[in-house]
Amino acid sequence: MDNKIFITLGSQKFQFNRLLKAVDELCEKGTVDAENVFAQIGYSDYLPKNFNYKKYLDRDEFSKEMGKADIVITHGGTGAIIGAVKKGKKVIAVPRLAKYGEHVDDHQLQLIKQFRELNLIYACEDMNLEKALSEVKNRKYNSYKSNTKAIIDSICEFVEGEK
Repeated sequence: MDNKIFITLGSQKFQFNRLLKAVDELCEKGTVDAENVFAQIGYSDYLPKNFNYKKYLDRDEFSKEMGKADIVITHGGTGAIIGAVKKGKKVIAVPRLAKYGEHVDDHQLQLIKQFRELNLIYACEDMNLEKALSEVKNRKYNSYKSNTKAIIDSICEFVEGEK
């Protein structure tokens, strides 16, 4: 495993400078090979010094970068997490926190906790990315199983029962 890392910070109007700085520091120390890191940084105003990035990616670019990655580091958004686990990526989810101006509240802590309890991701609440990267490389996670079919079946049964 080359351990290619894709960082996705979403497209909401919140910065996540703290995460970008932490990855930059790991690249500076040589803990992470900067050549193997690419980030979609969104509204963050911190510009990484040691790895490649782009503010926004279109759908094709996003899919391409995600496809190349072994590990996805993301904020605690449901869409970002599910998108990565559906593709079989090892996911490190770091919650955006209100006290740093990264979101309006701390709901991402709860979302990440639920994904962790399902053994789908590594929950990195403490921003210790060095530990997170070490753990995620050697850990086996559950595969994501969508419940869309069960929901549709349930709706169909309900509608059929109404006739």
